[in-house]
Amino acid sequence: TVMLLEPEEKARIRGLIINKFRGDKTILDPGIGMIETLCGIPVVGVAPYMQVDLEDEDSLTERFSPESGGAGASGAVPSLDIAVIRLPRISNFTDFQVLSCMPEINLRYVAKAQQLGHPDLILLPGTKNTIDDLLWMRACGLEAAVLKLAAAGTPVFGICGGYQMMGMTLLDAEGIESAGGRTAVRGMELLPADTVYTAEKIRTQVTGAFGHVAGALSGLTGQVIEGYEIHMGVTKAREGRLPLLYLEQKEPEHGGNAPLPLKMEGMADGNCCGTYVHGIFDAPGVADHLVESLLAAKGLTRGQAHAFDYKKYKEEQYDRLADTLRRHLDMDAIYAAMGLERPE
Repeated sequence: TVMLLEPEEKARIRGLIINKFRGDKTILDPGIGMIETLCGIPVVGVAPYMQVDLEDEDSLTERFSPESGGAGASGAVPSLDIAVIRLPRISNFTDFQVLSCMPEINLRYVAKAQQLGHPDLILLPGTKNTIDDLLWMRACGLEAAVLKLAAAGTPVFGICGGYQMMGMTLLDAEGIESAGGRTAVRGMELLPADTVYTAEKIRTQVTGAFGHVAGALSGLTGQVIEGYEIHMGVTKAREGRLPLLYLEQKEPEHGGNAPLPLKMEGMADGNCCGTYVHGIFDAPGVADHLVESLLAAKGLTRGQAHAFDYKKYKEEQYDRLADTLRRHLDMDAIYAAMGLERPE
């Protein structure tokens, strides 16, 4: 990689790091000398393979493998089975990472109808192309399997593209979402809502709370959330339907002291819910109440388990990463490359 760069690009590299090394570093020392001679750039450290639970990129994760599900963070046998539909163009699947950390949950990714089984909750994630992934689900039989379970009472929760799929229709007259010329596609018809794609891309951070949620997800009612929206398209509920969330709106740009009304977002209809908000399960208490509600629907209780603080858990993982890197990298050289003194 270094040798392929232009000279002015190569000149910007101050150091090289060998990553994910396993075994005895002394065996690698001759190779380090060779790399430094060939590249003319110092190796400033060898980072070992680390057991840290960090959020992955969509295309690089190992979480989609069948072996990734199991006994939760503590090694206990999980009481809940949650299936995430593994869409071909899945995105923002880190929405569910908090659930994978909880010992009560076996979180697994499903790409075939025969893998679905009878989970306690089905999650429809975001996608880089909602219409094409919906048609893929329809062709491979996963849509029919999900609809059958939903009709029998299994809760289904869709986020962003998954939310759009759950509606009645997806309209793309301008060809924003689908390159194949499809202007209208039937949705899964789990939620009485319609999505229209427009050229405007919505990007915003949000805070708010769940409204009334029924059935196995009723424990989410009133829980405070925070997250973000990033999507094409607008989804509108049909008459007489309750929103899933009530979001706070920003202050008026041109003054005025009157509080803004809460913005209604998403939809809850029986055992089906949908929202555009990513990170909806991350806020303190949300995942815990989801677990307790799903357990109660099975006639189970959570026992003496403590509430799971996902924010604290993430900070612990980043601290573990930082501490390991400090031990294995030449931090003096790294600070010198930045023109800074290393703090005591």
